[in-house]
Amino acid sequence: MRCPAKFVWLILWTVCVAEDCREPPPRKETEIVSGSWTEQTYPEGTQATYKCRPGYRTLGSIVMVCKDGKWVSLHPSRICRKKPCGHPGDTSFGSFHLAVGTQFEYGAKVVYTCDEGYQMLGEINFRECDTNGWTNNIPLCEVVKCLPVTEPENGRIVSGALEPDQEYTYGQVVQFQCNAGYSLDGPKQIHCSAGGVWSGDKPKCVEITCDPPHIPNGFYTPESNRYRTGDRITYHCKEGFYPEIQGNVARCTGNHWSPAPRCTLKPCSRPVIKHGRLYYDYSGYFPANVGQYFYYYCDHNFVTPSRRSGDYLTCKRNGWSAEVPCLRQCIFDYLEHGHNSYSAKKYLQGETVRVQCYPGYSLPDNQDTLLCTENGWSPPPKCILVKTCAKSDIEIENGFFSENIFTYPLNKQTQYKCKPGYVTADGATSGLITCLQSGWSARPVCIKSCDAPVPENARIKSDGTWFKLNDTVDYECQQGFESRNGDTAGSIVCGEDGWSDKPACYERECITPGIKSYLDAEPKHNKFKVGGVLKFHCRERRVMLGADSVQCYHFGWSPNLPTCKAGQVKSCAPPPQLLNGEVKETQKGEYQHSEVVEYVCNPRFLMKGSHKIQCVDGEWTTLPVCIEEERTCGDIPDLDHGYVRHSAPPYHHGDSVEFGCNASFSLVGPRSITCISGKWTQLPQCFATDKLKKCKASKIFASEGNLLKTEFDHNTNQSYKCRGKSESKYSVCINGVWDPRVSCKEEVLNSCPPPPQIPNAQDMTTTVNYKDGEKISILCQENYIIQDGEEIVCKDGRWQSVPRCVEKIPCSEPPEIDHGTIQSPGSAEERREMFEPKKYAHGTRLSYTCEDGFEISEEIICHMGKWSSLPQCVGRPCAPPPEIQNGAVAQEKDSYLYGEEVTYSCDEGFGIDGPASIRCLGEKWSHPPECINTDCFDLPTFNDAVVIGPKKPSYKSGEQVTFKCLQYFQLEGPNTIRCIKSRWIGKPACRDVSCVNPPSVENAVILDKRSRYQPGERARYECIEPYALYGDVEVMCFNGSWTKPPQCKDSKGKCGPPPPIDNGDTTSFPLPVYPPGTVVEYQCQSYYELEGSSSIKCENGQWSEPPKCLDACVVSEEMMRKHNIELKWRRDKKLYSRTDDTIEFRCRQGYYRRTPLHTFRVTCQQGKVAYPTCG
Repeated sequence: MRCPAKFVWLILWTVCVAEDCREPPPRKETEIVSGSWTEQTYPEGTQATYKCRPGYRTLGSIVMVCKDGKWVSLHPSRICRKKPCGHPGDTSFGSFHLAVGTQFEYGAKVVYTCDEGYQMLGEINFRECDTNGWTNNIPLCEVVKCLPVTEPENGRIVSGALEPDQEYTYGQVVQFQCNAGYSLDGPKQIHCSAGGVWSGDKPKCVEITCDPPHIPNGFYTPESNRYRTGDRITYHCKEGFYPEIQGNVARCTGNHWSPAPRCTLKPCSRPVIKHGRLYYDYSGYFPANVGQYFYYYCDHNFVTPSRRSGDYLTCKRNGWSAEVPCLRQCIFDYLEHGHNSYSAKKYLQGETVRVQCYPGYSLPDNQDTLLCTENGWSPPPKCILVKTCAKSDIEIENGFFSENIFTYPLNKQTQYKCKPGYVTADGATSGLITCLQSGWSARPVCIKSCDAPVPENARIKSDGTWFKLNDTVDYECQQGFESRNGDTAGSIVCGEDGWSDKPACYERECITPGIKSYLDAEPKHNKFKVGGVLKFHCRERRVMLGADSVQCYHFGWSPNLPTCKAGQVKSCAPPPQLLNGEVKETQKGEYQHSEVVEYVCNPRFLMKGSHKIQCVDGEWTTLPVCIEEERTCGDIPDLDHGYVRHSAPPYHHGDSVEFGCNASFSLVGPRSITCISGKWTQLPQCFATDKLKKCKASKIFASEGNLLKTEFDHNTNQSYKCRGKSESKYSVCINGVWDPRVSCKEEVLNSCPPPPQIPNAQDMTTTVNYKDGEKISILCQENYIIQDGEEIVCKDGRWQSVPRCVEKIPCSEPPEIDHGTIQSPGSAEERREMFEPKKYAHGTRLSYTCEDGFEISEEIICHMGKWSSLPQCVGRPCAPPPEIQNGAVAQEKDSYLYGEEVTYSCDEGFGIDGPASIRCLGEKWSHPPECINTDCFDLPTFNDAVVIGPKKPSYKSGEQVTFKCLQYFQLEGPNTIRCIKSRWIGKPACRDVSCVNPPSVENAVILDKRSRYQPGERARYECIEPYALYGDVEVMCFNGSWTKPPQCKDSKGKCGPPPPIDNGDTTSFPLPVYPPGTVVEYQCQSYYELEGSSSIKCENGQWSEPPKCLDACVVSEEMMRKHNIELKWRRDKKLYSRTDDTIEFRCRQGYYRRTPLHTFRVTCQQGKVAYPTCG
């Protein structure tokens, strides 16, 4: 190997020259060099001494020497180690652990923790090892304490209790206990936990109660929402259930009932079969469990519900399977005096048979059915002779009988009908008559009639729906219509061929009247309808005298046509004086032709007729009339925020009152209201002044220079002119609305012709035209009354609502009322007229006089031929009812209303004789009853019965006496009689139910035979050798007869019990042994089909082949829902079907067939059904 020359040289130099060292190197973090080291290099052999940092120490000095250019430690084993602090110290009830470091040396840290149940005093839980040793003091641990505990309400502390304000230390336990009748709600004990809090809340002592029990199939008393400890309930079970343990009382004990009240299904006790008995004694089988069954048979004339002589009783959850195991069987073989088509047919109790008796005969009470009852036929099948009525005894003129029966029994009704156009006396098309003991109840009557007429443009003055022959019906035409002969009313008569005429009215027309040549008329028509107006003008500058227009009314043209005068017309003197009235304006000395004067009536007077008259060629037209208005107005209506300035009641027609508003309110509307015909005119309103609305400026105001003003205050009166007009108009702002409305449009007011002269109204000849909205009040002549309103109104240029003045129709004699009569006329002449038909004028008032004890309510008034609603004579009240001996009225009052009833009750030992209640009949009572002695004496006797207990000389009404039967006798019906109002009610009957001579059995002897046996006693049989006994060894005396005896036969070839079959059983109770030749019948359960012979026979010790009961099919809702189908013809939840029966299905609504149509008709095959499917 060759070395480079440079490398060899370096080695040689190192050997020959000692290398200096730089400054001593720093040692570990635990050491620092001593002295000052400022030179760049230090020669060979220089020593550097190191010392340990605070917290560290070493044994000896640590020296490093410069050697060959490096600092080398003289004592490599010397290093600075952490300074130990020793054991930190233990603390009582606590411990520590090293949190930093692994030994107790510099930098170590120990953390102290207190034992469970102790807590540290102070916040510092650690000590650290530093240069001076352990820091901090050793932490101290003191025991944890909990706050004091107090006793719970209604309880106490039974262990661990301290003074009330003393704290508890860790681990201490406090136990609680409640007072009697209370229980703890919470922990029984609590302890002071390590956290210084109790392990749980202090419990409460709550009253021990029981919730209301839930007893399925039972109920209990008393009922309450809560029961306290010791409370008891008595519970009862529903029928078929009984208490689970003996007794039916439960007690509330500690939040539960003891014993728990429960009702369990009650086993079936031994059945008592009315009219039947069990086939065997079955001793020891009762009470029976659910599902057990027993064979029974019925007495003579009684059968089972399946019409057999015997059947099975099955114990079910709700008792025995048959409520009435034995039903009466009635044989219907003969009906005395009647038809019988049901010979020898048998009926079951509850079934009926309809029978038909011979004419003149009937079952009692006109019955036509017999009912099979427990005691036989009811009523007995015997028809008795009865009263009958024949149709041949009576004829119906204009009618006929509607039934095809010729003879009717007593009280039987039959219907008859009237021919078309005829009715019964009460207006019906058919009627009923009844066969009475005296014959038919009434003779049928069919009278000619007319249905209510249907008018055309007219009103019928009758409310009837039908009318008799020769009845007259009035009608009147509607306004503007008339009959063919020009009348506005008419009448029709009901005749043999119906109504004499049709009540029809046609629209009224006025033919244009003959007009003089000097008159022009517009418009030019030949005819005008009612309401049409014809206007006139005079030719040749003539002056018109009269009305310038006329109107067509239902009564013709009115007013009369005007005339035209060629010469000078005359003026009029001042207008005439009006009684109770005056001219409205200031009068003049002279009035020119056509001038108009207006009148007003004085206060309390009402104007009738035109209030304007006109001067016509020197003459004034007709004056109006002022009639006194008797109606006054009531109290002045209240004005919100306002007041009446002055008032002086009463207020007559025409009186006015003025209103004002309170401060800060302003009046809107007229300041006064006026009494008009008994009614006040409309009230004004008071609005808050600051709430009054302003009116907006109209564009029309621009001409007045107010263009810049956009709003106007309430009550501002603003003038304005219309374009092209010189006169000014005025409008006032009323709460935001201009009145009148600001407008420059010319208002065209239509005028009406002078008012008409209505027929039978007061004369009203005037030629003054009226403006739209004006009204005139009409007054009829004496003996006439106004109809259809009292005023005519000018509207749209013609008079509207024109009334009629019709003659006042008198009334006939007023009707009679209950308990009252019309007061008799006072004069002798009137009394002479009492027996003659009298008429009463329209408006006549009549009073009635009531009988004693009654008072009248009001009088009646005749109005247009009809009397007002009738008054009533109302019964006066009564004083307290009369007293009776040995009796009284409960809760007696001071006064009783008419018709009120009171009821008497008698003292003990007395009973009511007569009606117990009496009625108040207007200040007097109906006849009161009497209280008589109701005790019973002389106790009756009954055969074979004796009284239980001692006899008494007398018995109170309602008291009972009980009897019992002698030996060998049995009671039928009730065993008591009752004293009812001195009479004995009831009759106990005792029937001999003993038995004699037990039935003889061939080849057998009776042991200990006696002459008479009581019910339930038995007689025992014994067969003579070599015969064997088959059947029950004993017979029992039951209800006077013996049960079925056994048989003694040869024992060879005998059979055991018959073989059982599924879903079926024998019709007789199975025996342990059967003699040869015995035949036993089988039957299947409901809906199961028997296959094979229903009977088997015992031959050579073997039974023949038994039958089978084929399974029934069951279709349920669950299966049908699964296949989306339903039964086609039935709505049953579940349908049972026999084998080979057909069941039809269909799809449920919204589903369609998924299988062929033929699968929806299914045949039951031994319990199996193939279901179709819908989807």
